[in-house]
Amino acid sequence: MHLLFATSIVPDGALASGYEIANAAIIAALRRAGVRVTVIGFIWPGKAPSDPENTIVLGAVDVRTESASARQKLAWLGKAVLSGLTFASVKLRAVSDSEVRAAIERAGPFDGYVLNSVQFAGAFEKLFADRPSIFVAHNVEHGSAKENAAAANSRFQRLLFAREARLLKTMEERLCRRARFVFTLAEEDRAALGVASDDRSAVLPLVTTATAPKPVKPRRIDCDAALIGTWTWQPNRIGLDWFLEKVVPHLRRSFRIRVAGNMPSDITSAHPDVEFVGRVSDAQNFVRGAAVIPLISTAGSGVQLKTIETFELGLPSVATSRSLRGIDHRPANCFITDDPAAFAGALEAAAADVRDVDGSAFHRRQIKALDAAIRLGLEKLGPVGKEVFA
Repeated sequence: MHLLFATSIVPDGALASGYEIANAAIIAALRRAGVRVTVIGFIWPGKAPSDPENTIVLGAVDVRTESASARQKLAWLGKAVLSGLTFASVKLRAVSDSEVRAAIERAGPFDGYVLNSVQFAGAFEKLFADRPSIFVAHNVEHGSAKENAAAANSRFQRLLFAREARLLKTMEERLCRRARFVFTLAEEDRAALGVASDDRSAVLPLVTTATAPKPVKPRRIDCDAALIGTWTWQPNRIGLDWFLEKVVPHLRRSFRIRVAGNMPSDITSAHPDVEFVGRVSDAQNFVRGAAVIPLISTAGSGVQLKTIETFELGLPSVATSRSLRGIDHRPANCFITDDPAAFAGALEAAAADVRDVDGSAFHRRQIKALDAAIRLGLEKLGPVGKEVFA
């Protein structure tokens, strides 16, 4: 079976975001199932595809809103309003339908599409109607947009996110309806997308690495707690605001917290030992240097890759209930609470008595379940696997 994996950003080997980590895990699982996968999409400027022989690059784009100029943001907004597309999808309209169609034809005969998330599929939706498809819903995007609207600081932002939510809901409904099968990354997302039936969807348990990380003993502890993420992404920002505003005030003043990752300029903390360190060269080494990992998601959908990585590494953690969505197994050294004071107390207790566990069993369980779900989805594509479209 030959499938065209249509995605916003093609893999370049960097795995710099949760989206890229998830894509790598899904593509690897498809290939373990015997599928020939050709990836089509855009690439970050200055990057090269990690698997050029099986990748079709449509061009280089930078879709990050936070790094775009005011002029670029206005241009995207104007195009979105005029075209009726979402703000996220219009960023990918850097090439024409005919150029994308020609690129698809260069893939040669193939059986169907894997439409990876709503952004790229929404930007060129009509081009993917000629073959069967599997839709991969990384998140319930319309739900995240509604949460973003509720958390927005200005009326303009609220209106913009509300528009996104309305358009995304319609688009997600169409993509799910047309797909032979839908993959989500969290169980609750199946019902939210209207595909809760086992005949229509399955959850993809993910991993962050192809092989289980090897435990490092003894670990060198550089701080009490460490967080890393793309904090410019609104659902992550909402969680970080909750942590800094609600949890951190309950921590002792000597509790050392390090926050890494792409950071909005207006993030601050009154706590004397909260340090914003920016991007780090090795994310695993960074989190391994902490006594405990706060898993702080309070918004969004899909799965939290940082939760999965923490469990794979066997590190102690304190987690909100939202941080565990999409994960069936919780290790013994993960404490769950949504109460800020209890969260702070659990962090201090875990930092005072560091207890790592072997994360390899969690990794093996995830791989086994991921491969089983992928096989189920491929079966739903039906006879197309036996007769390739010319």
